Formats: sequence, structure tokens, C-alpha cells
Amino acid sequence: MASRVDPAPSRAASGGPSRQHRWPSFGVQVLIGMTVGLALGLVARLIAPDAPVFAAALGEGLHTLGQIFVQLLKALVPPLVFTAIVASIAALRDLENAAKLVVQTLVWFAITALIAVAIGIALGLAIQPGLHSGVDAASAAAPGTTGSWLDFLKGLVPANFLGITASTSLADGAARTTIGFNVLQIIVAAIAVGAAAVRIGPAGEGFLSFNASALMVMRRLLRWVIALTPIGTAGLIGDAVIRYGWDALSALGSFAGAIYLGLALVLFLIYPTLLALHGLSPTRFFASAWPAIQLGFVSRSSVGTLPVTEEVTERALGVPAAYAAFAVPLGATTKMDGCAAIYPAISAIFVAQFFGVPLHLSDYVLIAFVSVIGSAATAGLTGATVMLTLTLSTLGLPLQGVGLLLAIDPILDMGRTAVNVAGQALVPTIVARRAGILDLDRFRQGADGAPVPA
Repeated sequence: MASRVDPAPSRAASGGPSRQHRWPSFGVQVLIGMTVGLALGLVARLIAPDAPVFAAALGEGLHTLGQIFVQLLKALVPPLVFTAIVASIAALRDLENAAKLVVQTLVWFAITALIAVAIGIALGLAIQPGLHSGVDAASAAAPGTTGSWLDFLKGLVPANFLGITASTSLADGAARTTIGFNVLQIIVAAIAVGAAAVRIGPAGEGFLSFNASALMVMRRLLRWVIALTPIGTAGLIGDAVIRYGWDALSALGSFAGAIYLGLALVLFLIYPTLLALHGLSPTRFFASAWPAIQLGFVSRSSVGTLPVTEEVTERALGVPAAYAAFAVPLGATTKMDGCAAIYPAISAIFVAQFFGVPLHLSDYVLIAFVSVIGSAATAGLTGATVMLTLTLSTLGLPLQGVGLLLAIDPILDMGRTAVNVAGQALVPTIVARRAGILDLDRFRQGADGAPVPA
């Protein structure tokens, strides 16, 4: 589905006026996809008691459709990130103050994370979710995966050239191996390769030219996959409605309310304020970044959304390609205001209140420190649970508290990921604006500048 203008057959020969058929804009197409998916998901839940076979088939179809779309996006991530980073290293030679851009990016990552964690702490203290929950203490259980400060150092060193990772788990008595990739390791490898190609001078020009061609191919493939976004969105949102519903929210209503209130404050108050302070229209920003934000919400994957986030940041928000290719992938692994700031702050306070462990001023300072710095320590590891365990272990709180929150984690993860993705597009936009390299004409195009498959 593409947002384009298709000319209708001309009536000039017959003297009649020519007509043009305009497809809905890309954002509208995505909204239609979400509406269709929501409707199908609700239908499946309603008919499940009377027609379980049909409801199961519909649910499986929506799940498969959504997963195929996410797999297509994730398949593009390693080659797209690698070629884009190498190209950005070469292009940064022509950008003034490249080192300053990198430093400012990291500083703004920290600033926005600090604001987000402050909101999380304030909400945790005001709402006191740990004292108003109906969750059963018997559900407390230590998680199978935990975060560690050593993960940062280990995560920086590529295990292999392609950043491929493998994990083995036991399910139904059988061992299953899952193949994935570590985006942070791919970034490190690409920076090293790009720097080496630039360093060797003319001998590296052939490689850089090939890489530039490969990047163009990857971008074309990406645009084809983005064309499927409305369809993939329908599958993802429908599957989420069927799979999770909202029943589990009753026991943890105050906790979930605190999380979503914090996410809403960051997304709709803090981010617009920062944009306005830099002379940028919040409405234009959200109109352009909407495809990436909504995909993050339904897919629950910052890495899976990465190709779309980079596309809207460059083509719709006006951030230079050389800078966006560096900042957005880095943000997808280390810039997580939802998962690494708001969520662990409120969750840590919840666990402390639930188990009756008093927290002092120094503990809140530690929460802020972990949220600002700790996302780097968990880069390459998936899930907000890893970040939460890092926070709890740093504070000395019982890790069994994680098990209390797992029942509604998928529902919370949708909002967390949407905020993550918005922040990953916001910071490069602000830094580019401050550096005077933001294409304001393209930014002001709003939704019309969003990526439209060709």
C-alpha cells in the first residue's frame, strides 16, 4: 500500500476533465491497519466461546502476519546498520564538528533519561503502587535473565564479525536454539571498519563505494517492506488484543496506571516542550515520526522498528543522513526512556513498597544513576526485565519482585517501546537543530515528508 497519486485515464480527447485518484496518506493507511487489527482482535475474543476453532484460526493468522512483518524488518537490521554506519563514518569527514555531534548526542540521551527517571520516581512516590496492588505474593519469582554492569564491557566486544548471537533454552523437555544479533556489536564493528577504510586513504575508496551501493540497495528493500506496514500493523495489534487482553490489569491497576501516566507525560509533555524550546513544532514532529512510534507500540521492538525510525528521522524530520545513520542505531540500543528510565524507577519503588523495604535519598540517586548509565550496561540484551534486574540488584532489593510484574509486562511493553522509539528520533532532531544542520524545510513538510514506499 503506497501513498501516491495515480493518474486516471485522460478524458482530454473527449473534452471531459481529467481525473486523479489519490490514495490515503501513509499515516492514514497505518491508522486503518490498526483499526482493522483492533476490530479483528475484538471479534476473535468475542466469538471464542461459541466458535473456538474459527477464533483460534483467526488469532493464528494475525499472529503469523505480524511476526512475518517483524521478521522482515529485523532481517534488514544487520546489513542496514552496518552499511549505514560505515557510510556515516565516511560522510562524517565532511561534516563540521563531527566529534561535537557525538558528544551532544550522548549528553541529550542522558538529559532526557534523567528527566524521565525523575518523573518515574515522583509518580512512584505519589501513587505508591506497591501499597495498592492485589497481586499475590506467591507469584514472586526470580527471573531467568538478569542485567550486570559487566554486560556493557562484554557487549562492546563483537563475538563475531556479524554480531550474531545464539541462545539455548529448554521448552517441553527439548533444547531449542535461537539465533539473533547484537546491534551494539554490529555498531562497534561497523565503526572500526569504516574508520579503517577512511584511514587507508585511496585504497579504501573502492570498498566505500561498494558499501554506498549496498546501502542504497538496503534502503530500497526497506522501502518495499515499509509498504507492508499497514498490513503488518493489523496483524500485530490484532494479535496483541487476542493474546493479552486487559484482564491482568485488575490486580496491578495502580502500577500500570503509574507506568502509562509516566509514559504519557514524557511523550506528550516533556518531548513537545523540548521541541518547542528549540523552535520546532511538536505537531510536525509527531506527524512525521508517527509511523515509527506506532510500529514500536504494536511490535514491542525498538530494534525491529529501527529501519523505520532511521527512515523517518532522515527523510521526514530532516536530520542529515550521515548523522542519522550513526545516532539512530546507537539510540536503538542505549536510548530507552520507557524501558530504562520510567519503568525501572516505578518498578523498583513498587518492589520496595511491596516487600516493606524503606528507600532513602541515596537509593533514589542510585535509581537515577542506573537509568541514565545502566541502559548502556544492558545494550544488546533484550527486554526491560534485564534493566529492572540491574536496578533491583544495585539497590539490593529482592529479584523475586520481578515475577510480580510479569503478568502485565506485554501490555506495558507496548507503551514503553513507543516512548523509546520517539526518543530515538527526538534526540537526533534536537542535536541537528542545535548544530544548525537540520533541514527545516523538510521538517516543516510534516506528515508529507514521511517515508512513502516507491
